[in-house]
Order: sequence, then C-alpha cells, then structure tokens
Amino acid sequence: MDHKMTDDDYAQLPVAELVKDLGSSVTDGLTNTEVQQKLKTVGKNVIEKGQKENGFWNFIKNFTSLMACLLWVSGVIAILAGTPELGIAIWAVNIINGLFSYWEEHAAKKATDALSKMLPTYVSVIRDGKKIQVIAEDLVPGDLVVLQAGDAIPADARVLSSSSLQVDESALTGESVPVDKFADYKHGDGKFAIDNIVFAGTVVTSGTATVMVVETGMNTEFGQIAKLTQNQKGTVSPLTKELNRLTRQLSVLALVIGLGFFVLAIFFVHYPIAKSFIFALGMIVAFIPEGLLPTVTLSLAHGTKVMAKKHALLKNLDSVETLGETNVICSDKTGTLTQNQMTVNHIWLPDKEYTVTGTGYFNNGKIQFNQQDVNLKNEKDLSLLLDIALLNNDTKVQGGEEGKTAPKILGTPTEAGLNILTAKGGLDLDQRMQATPRLKELPFDSTRRRMTTLQQESDGKVAVYVKGALSNMMQVCDRILINGEVRPMTNADKTKIDQANQDYAAQGLRSLAFAYNTIAADDVSSAMIENTEQHLIFVGLAVMQDPPREEIYDAVKKCHSADIKIIMVTGDSSLTAKSIAVKIGIVSDKARVITGAELNQMSDDELRQAVKGEVIFARVAPEDKYRIVSMCQANGEIVAATGDGVNDAPALKKANIGIAMGVTGTDVAKEAADMILTDDNFASIVSAIEEGRTVYSNIQKFLVYIFNSNLSEAFPSLLFIISGGLIPLALTVMQILTVDLGTDMLPALGLGAEKSEPGIMDRPPRKRDAHLLNKGILLKSFCYYGLIGSLVSAAAYFFVNWQYGWPSVSLAHGGYVYAAATTMTLAAIVFCQVATVLNCRTETTSLFKIGIFSNHRIMWGIVFEICLLTFLIYVPFVHGLFGTAPINLLDWIYLLCIPVPLILIDEARKWFIRKYMNKKKAA
Repeated sequence: MDHKMTDDDYAQLPVAELVKDLGSSVTDGLTNTEVQQKLKTVGKNVIEKGQKENGFWNFIKNFTSLMACLLWVSGVIAILAGTPELGIAIWAVNIINGLFSYWEEHAAKKATDALSKMLPTYVSVIRDGKKIQVIAEDLVPGDLVVLQAGDAIPADARVLSSSSLQVDESALTGESVPVDKFADYKHGDGKFAIDNIVFAGTVVTSGTATVMVVETGMNTEFGQIAKLTQNQKGTVSPLTKELNRLTRQLSVLALVIGLGFFVLAIFFVHYPIAKSFIFALGMIVAFIPEGLLPTVTLSLAHGTKVMAKKHALLKNLDSVETLGETNVICSDKTGTLTQNQMTVNHIWLPDKEYTVTGTGYFNNGKIQFNQQDVNLKNEKDLSLLLDIALLNNDTKVQGGEEGKTAPKILGTPTEAGLNILTAKGGLDLDQRMQATPRLKELPFDSTRRRMTTLQQESDGKVAVYVKGALSNMMQVCDRILINGEVRPMTNADKTKIDQANQDYAAQGLRSLAFAYNTIAADDVSSAMIENTEQHLIFVGLAVMQDPPREEIYDAVKKCHSADIKIIMVTGDSSLTAKSIAVKIGIVSDKARVITGAELNQMSDDELRQAVKGEVIFARVAPEDKYRIVSMCQANGEIVAATGDGVNDAPALKKANIGIAMGVTGTDVAKEAADMILTDDNFASIVSAIEEGRTVYSNIQKFLVYIFNSNLSEAFPSLLFIISGGLIPLALTVMQILTVDLGTDMLPALGLGAEKSEPGIMDRPPRKRDAHLLNKGILLKSFCYYGLIGSLVSAAAYFFVNWQYGWPSVSLAHGGYVYAAATTMTLAAIVFCQVATVLNCRTETTSLFKIGIFSNHRIMWGIVFEICLLTFLIYVPFVHGLFGTAPINLLDWIYLLCIPVPLILIDEARKWFIRKYMNKKKAA
C-alpha cells in the first residue's frame, strides 16, 4: 500500500481499485493474518506523544537555575572561609527547594495525564466476515469499520455505504454544524470537505455507515497536525526570563558589595585578610535572597491549586505568572464563550411571534406570547409546528442534571434544541410516536437541505412533515398556514418571511423552516423526494442560537477593565461571530470582521496592524489561528489562545499560554496546551489571569520584605566601616543567616500565598519591559521599610550598651554585653519584620480591611520566628554557634513596642495613597 496517496486520492478511486489497493474485501474485510502482517509494517493506530522529556534531566533542572547556582557557589565560599555550618545550611535550602519544585511540577503533570482523553478504545469491525469489537489502536488500513451515532471515528476512512450519516468535524475544521457524508465522491471548499471520507478524531452525530480504513495513526490528518504541533517549540515564560535577569542583578550586586566591604575592611579597619573575607561573605549572604526560589515555587504552586479549584489545570508552574501578564486572549466561540447548546428562543408564525425562555439542553423554560405562557389547545398553528419539530427528529437527549452534569446528545445540536423546545411546550415523544407512528423517512442531505418524515394520522391519512433551511423550503412551498386556514402563498408572504429571517440573521440567530402536507395511505410506498416534497404548506420558523454563557458578561467586563483584549477566532460565519461578540461586549458594532479567505490575502504587516484594532476572525483554518497568534506576539503582546480541536494544537503551542478544553478537547490539543479548562468556560480563564496577577504581585511583595531586611543586616557593617572599627559588628554572619534562612523564611512563604488584593483586575497588565525588581520596590525596601528597620535595630544595639554604661564606657567588643547587644540587634530586626510582613500584604488596601489574621500562613510564620528567636536567646548550647545571649525584661519591652507604631505609620501612608488615587480618578 502506498502511504503517499492522499485522502482525496482514496476518495476518487473506484471501490474495486480501493479494495484491491488495500488488500481487503467489501463484505468480509481483512483476515486476522492480514491484520497482524499490516501491524508489523504500518504500526499501531496511535497518535505519538512526541519526544518525552528525560526524567533525570527534568529532575536535575530544578537544581541548576541561575539562583540555585549562585547559592551552590555561596555554600562553597562559606566552607572555604572556615564556616562549614553556613555553607551546609545554604546547600540544604537549595536541595529542599529543588525537591519541592520537582514534586509540584510532577504532581501537576500527573493530574494532566489523568485528565487526557485518548482516541476511542473499542470499535466495531468486520474481519473474516464477522462483526467483532477490537481495540482502536489495532486498526490497520483495509479494515472494514461499522459506525453509528455517537461513535468517535478512529481513523481516516472511505465511506462505502451510509444512511443519513452526519459527522461533527469541529475538531478539525472549527465548524460547529455537522456535515453530511455519502458514498459518492464530491470535494467542496476546504481541505476536509470530502463527502466520502471520514476523519480520525471526528464524531458521528447521526446515521450509520460502513467505512474502509485508508490511513491510521500519524498518517491520518489528525496525526499530521499532531506532528506539526510536536515540531513547534514552546516559548520561554516571561517569569523564567525575569528570574534569570533578577538573579544576574542580585549576583552582581552581592559580589560588588562583598568585594567593596572586603577592601574597606582591609584598608580602613585594618582587618586581617581571613577575617575580612568572612566579613565580606556576610555581606554577600545578606544580599542574596535565599528564600526567593522557595517563595516563587510556593506562590506558583499555591496559584496552581487555587486555579484547579476554579476549573483551570496548569501543566507548568511558570504558566501561572505568564497568565498574569496576558493582555490578549484569542478565543474560540463555540463552547468557550457560548454554552455549545443550541437553544430555540423564538418561534415565528406568519401572524404571531412567540418567545421561548430558558437556555441549554434542559426543560427549564416556557413558550410565551406577550410574556404570558401559551396554552397549546388555543394555539393550533403553534401546536402543529411543535409536532413537526418533535416527530421529524432523530436525536436523543439523554441524562444530565442542570447545574451539575451536561446531558449526552445522540444526534445533532439543532435537533437536540428542537427536542427541548417541544418539551417546553409540554409534548411527550413516546405518546406522540405511539399516536402518530413514523412510516417512512426521506433523510436530510446537503444538496436539498431538507428532511421529511411520513407520519400515520389517526384518521387514516398520512402527514408529511418537513423541516429544513428556509431558502430550500421556499422552493417547495406554494401554500401558507395562517390562524388555522390554508391559502396560496403570495409574493407579499414570501417577502414577509424573508424579512423576518434577515432580521433574525442580523442578530446572529439561525432560522429553521417547517412545512407539512397530507397524502393518502396508498401513496406511502411510492413516496419519493420528487413527488413528496412539493406543494407544501408553510407553517413557520424556529429561531435558535448557541447562547452565551451566563457568566461571560462579567468575565468580559473584567477583561476590559484589566486592559485585556479579546479576539474571537471561530469557524462560524461572520454574521454569527460578530453578533455574539457584540452581544457579550467583546467588541463594538464597528469591529472589523476578517474571514479566512480575506486573511490569506493579507501580508504579515497588514495583519499586524489589523490585530491592533477591534477585530473578529471567522471561517478560519488551522494555519490561520497560528498566524494570528504569531502576529499578536510580533506586536509585543503576551497571548493566551484557546482551542479544543486538533486543528488548534499548533496555535496552542505557539501562544504564550495555550488553553485547551478539558470536556470537548482532543488529546492533541491538551498535550499542546499549557492550561486545561475542566469546564470549558471562558470565565475560568479570567479567574486564572487574576490569580496569575496575584502571584506576580506576591513575588514583588516578597522582594520588598526580603530587601528591607537586607539593609538592616548590612547597616551594622556600614557603621563598622564608617567608624573605622570603633563600632563593633552589631550582627554576626550566622545571625544574618538566621534572619535569611530562619526567621524570615516562613513569613515570606506566607506572602507567596496571599489572596488577590481588591482592584487587582482594575489595573492594566504589566508592561513587557517592566521588571520584578524596579525603582519602586528598591525605594520602598531601602528608603522606607529598610531605613526604619535599620535605625530601630541599630538603636536596639546601642540600647543594650547604654544599659551597661555607654557612652561613659566604650562599646563592648566581646563578652556577655557584646553578645547581648548583637542578640538585641537580631531580635529588633525580627520584630521589625513582623510589622513589615503584615504591611507588605497589601499595596494600598488597609490591612484592617482584609483582616490582620486572615493569612494563616503568615501568622504561623510569625509565631515560628518568635519561637525560634526565643530558642536562640535562651538555649545555652546554641549560644556559641550563633553568638547569642539572654536579654532582660527591659529589652523585651523595647521589642514589643516596635510592630504597632510601624503598622500605623504604614496605614497612614496607604490612606494618603488611596486618597490621591481617588482624587486622580475623579479628575
């Protein structure tokens, strides 16, 4: 068999040649021996996952980031400097953080793998002349497969025979309307518009068929797009880039400060080189935020867990923060912005228009006229239209519980909507089928776009019930039903019907026409399309749409207030796409609509300009969505793209954040994506973006918290240098490490789990050239919090010396008084940090508004650091290691007086900022 043949080539082959080429039979299929031979040559019918990550290197990468390397080197320096306990402590932090990061990412990937849905497990095939069930992955070209409604199609196959076969190809084309399939060849517009070929990854919505497999696995169209996805390299997250940049900045800063203090210690204080080296190391340690990686990891992990509860599953921790930077969302319409549940909301009769309440595939509404529920006994024309909708229908709506689980649809979305409409009217299918059984069906086809059923009436006559597209129905209707009376249809009637249809179409609504006739029972056997679908009586229109999700309106408003642009990219028509986009507030009525055909004529520069304005893309192909995402990125945007079909996978991989649908999404789309929505809901994307912004904000809060203590730690060394050694070092290297790795760590981690600050979605996304470490953070850290902490802790050092005679006696350089003074410096820094960590929880919102005790992680962190401090002060065997000593009651009174004033000062600062911002907003 020649695998270089295309699906179109197979479609055009005469059946005899097709069977010969595939070595099969149209009646008996393949033999088991032939199947085994083909499996050896063509392989399993599976979509390959692409090259898997090496487990070992995936583990090691958690210990080789720039920050991790800096800490490894710091540990080596500490050991070489004769302080092995310092080096070991730094290494321990690196090891624990690396293990923590690996575990969190591993857990997220396991959850995603569990969620993934593969191709159908079992299929019905004919082998050796017998119909049997086989595992889908064991299919080979030449297999004879039997399909029915609800079956997922396991491979590309040629239709040999069919009955009313319709297939949902939205996974490949993005089109939400099922397409007809026949045994005869016809190639319409588009790559997949081949009437007698069914494709892997699509689903049979109605009818039955016998098909012969022509391609399997990676040779299918599904597999070819999967291969394109696997070849598409992912992008490096902005957070990864920013952390690398921040690490380089901090490395240079720490080394420059350390080198500067090393030189000053030798030439100004005349310290020995060995002591100067350890002194400089203390400065390096002070300015390396050892808790940065644990805090970032915890923030991302916490964000991932919060998002999972909000129906968004992240595959990679870095994706959390990238979501926070997103300023463009390229979103599908069907199922994401809308409910993917076709709902009839109007019924139009020539003399009346009814409204239908309720949405979705649940009997949750009524048929009304002038806002009053109708009684079908008094509405004969309406009753007839509903009867046609009920009986001229092959779709079943099974199960489901409103607000909990979606029902299963066996058939087409349009007929499912009609089923729910008739239920709202009070009709019972079983009862009506028993009273008016179906005698014959003239199946729908895409040429005449009508479906006809013949129903036995109780009076012996046979009713001909017809539904279809209005333009096609008008060709066969020459009479009209108005208020129970039938009369010839006039040109005025036709104009009125056409105008009603146009008015609905302008609102993005679809109209389905209904007509009827009666024939004698003797004419049933000879009833054909040509002699039955003629001289029909027009009844009316059922008007429907896939309704927007209820929560979508608030989600779109949030996006606008957060300066996030939404670009609808859909396979639906221009009119429908624009109507929905305007209705839910994505764009104004002036938005430009670009079709796939128009897009193909545009240059990259033209497209880059187009995506800067209000724009909607309709009737797009897979490469179109990929190109749209690429051009948005070329404009410097951070792009999130949604998708569920295999055709979406390349664009999902290309986007900064690829978002796959968990319910309707294909396996290839889920593998390509960074995030999976377990409820297929656009509102979940907005919630995830909010959490992403929170994560970034929390990392910046952590930096403020850590850097302000860095200045407090460095200030004693600065006094030591400036005084030429007259003021002894008020803080030892091990005490600096106690702050960095001990007392600061847990409260800092608590900041990583802080909830969203009110108003976080009222700000624009951070600019692409903005950085984690900016002037605002440095000023707040060093010139505000850090300066206050430095003065308070230095005062604590002198306070202890004052109790023992200073300034009458010189400052203590050793002994108990020196140890007590350095201990007091350490304790004062800790109590300043207690106030600072609470102040850092919000940028402008009052701490009292969100609740002082609402972040339990921080509160337990504060308890821990005070307990650790008490342990270091009063447990004798650690005094020698950390240079600490017991302090007295007066010292504790000093310490307890620190936090409250610092919190109140910051509350005043935030109050002035809020007042200024409100005044500016009002202006």
